[in-house]
Amino acid sequence: MTVVLLPGDGVGPEVVAEARRCLEATGLGLTFATAPIGGAALDAGLPALPPATRELCLQGDAVLLGAVGGPRWTPGVPEAGLLELRQALGVYANLRPITTDTVDLLIVRELTGGLYFGQPRWRTADEAVDTLRYSRREIERLVHVGFAAARGRRRLVTSVDKANVLETSRLWRATANAVAEQYPDVRCEHALVDSFAMALMQRPERYDVVVTENMFGDILSDEAAVLAGSIGLLPSASLGAGPGLFEPVHGSAPDIAGQGVANPYGAILSAAMLLRHGLHEERAAAAVESAVAEALAAGVHTRDLGTPAASTQEAGQEVARRIMDRAGSSRTVTS
Repeated sequence: MTVVLLPGDGVGPEVVAEARRCLEATGLGLTFATAPIGGAALDAGLPALPPATRELCLQGDAVLLGAVGGPRWTPGVPEAGLLELRQALGVYANLRPITTDTVDLLIVRELTGGLYFGQPRWRTADEAVDTLRYSRREIERLVHVGFAAARGRRRLVTSVDKANVLETSRLWRATANAVAEQYPDVRCEHALVDSFAMALMQRPERYDVVVTENMFGDILSDEAAVLAGSIGLLPSASLGAGPGLFEPVHGSAPDIAGQGVANPYGAILSAAMLLRHGLHEERAAAAVESAVAEALAAGVHTRDLGTPAASTQEAGQEVARRIMDRAGSSRTVTS
């Protein structure tokens, strides 16, 4: 099984290195291939998504991404490489779990439609246009993912839209209701995005699976990082018909890049989602997740989680050691 690593920019290479360490600790004998994307590709005189990177990802079994972008490059140019990759892989469903002692929430975000991809799209010195467009098919396939996930959880789907204003949201709500009829064992409710953003902070424990469109999901999942204590803890999985794309929710964090203080847990937990959803290795995925939980409980916290602070590498080594301990391995953790 081949995992394609796209370290990218900023802290991306640091956290991907620790995620790889933990994947190696599972003893599955995975093969790794590394390629540039985003600003790193631009610095090498390549497009933000080089054709060779695109083909490597399409041929792999799963893709693990660090982060793209930063102030060194023209805004939006490195990020365009990631958007192109999502389209090339056809990963339309972005899963973002938020788990704490009291919260067990899964945000299912539509990933290849909406404002981020709609046409026409243009800008002049005095005016700009972005187009918000959705088809019934795009909405249906995403909402089906949410309902299927809810069947294995607490059987509640909250569909978030802005149906009191937007025509796309009215289509979204009507489509969600039609899909809900196929899941009589799952309760469906609707919420407007502005009031839901407030309720998410007030009563997060009442929600189970949240399905929503691209931009709303982007904003709400970052807001939900407050519930976990740090955005550095949050993983994600982007799924479609081909290889899945797995990445921590945090960005490139250029202000701390190269300092060894970035939180690797989001990338490591993304690697766990890669094992579960991309490679169908449930036992290994659970081992990684348990090792992260144990490391956090033992106080192995990076700077964003408080003091005393472990380095990026120290946190990754601790998780890898615990993974190998669970597997009864005698291998040593590389430094």
